[in-house]
Amino acid sequence: MYDKTVANPTAQNVEEAGQAYLETGCQALIGFGGGSSIDCAKIVGARIAKPKQPVSKMNGILKIRKKIPLLIAVPTTAGTGSETTLAAVITDGATRYKFPINDFPLIPSYAVLDPEVTKSLPPSLTATTGMDALTHAVEAFVGRSTTRQTRAYAVEAVRLIFGNIEAAYRNGEDGEARAKMLKAAFLAGAAFTKSYVGYCHAVAHSLGGKYNTPHGLANAVLLPITLEAYGPAVYKKLKALAVAAGLCEESAGEQAAAEAFIRRIRSLNQAMGIPGTLGGIQEADIPLLTRHAEKEANPLYPVPKLMDAAALKSLYYAVREV
Repeated sequence: MYDKTVANPTAQNVEEAGQAYLETGCQALIGFGGGSSIDCAKIVGARIAKPKQPVSKMNGILKIRKKIPLLIAVPTTAGTGSETTLAAVITDGATRYKFPINDFPLIPSYAVLDPEVTKSLPPSLTATTGMDALTHAVEAFVGRSTTRQTRAYAVEAVRLIFGNIEAAYRNGEDGEARAKMLKAAFLAGAAFTKSYVGYCHAVAHSLGGKYNTPHGLANAVLLPITLEAYGPAVYKKLKALAVAAGLCEESAGEQAAAEAFIRRIRSLNQAMGIPGTLGGIQEADIPLLTRHAEKEANPLYPVPKLMDAAALKSLYYAVREV
């Protein structure tokens, strides 16, 4: 058992866990916990499969290309969807640079979705991890690389989250709400592992790397702001989500429907005590953070609207607590 994984797992976590795997003669991996634990287990598997390739050289797409040991994921949060994705996110402990690693061998062989192991999750984490799942579904849906399947998964995930996240937040023992949130997180993960995410995630990753900002919290705060920044580029798709979620009628205008959808995100955040801004962001760091986000998003993510450095900087200023 390796139990030292931090909230934003580091390359050091991976090396320590990998050493424990080798010293004890393990033959498989179980990632038990939130996205951080599962992501750490994924990269441990990658290092076992490719012992001569350091974590830093796995950054990007299709850098593993080798079968990893059997991996079973048991999520204790309904949020990251890491139990079904080809992605893992890791932080360089020395530089605080957080980067994604994406390859098909990282998809777990089995995912165990058991609401019982989520019932002890504190309300605040239930809220932020749930909004993380919502971010996955929305960004996968509004991007420019969707399929019929990923759109269907994303729509169902949005419906389930809007219909169950507050119940799970207010009563952690609500098994039905917990089960539906686990299903939503799984579907959202299945959607974004094929259709990817967008600028919301790129900015959130930079904040997590630099300040250790919890990923779900960063996404929850950034999501409505990022969708507003996309503007008309996402109105049509946000209307489709709004109609599917019962927020408006089919006859509603695209802009009005999109605005109703964004208001619903903000109202959920407010109802669950999620702030509108993030503390700790230093103005002097924003140029470097922007470069990290821009490097991750372009050309990796099929975003609905390309943003230049100035537009990306505005996202940091919008979420920065003054």
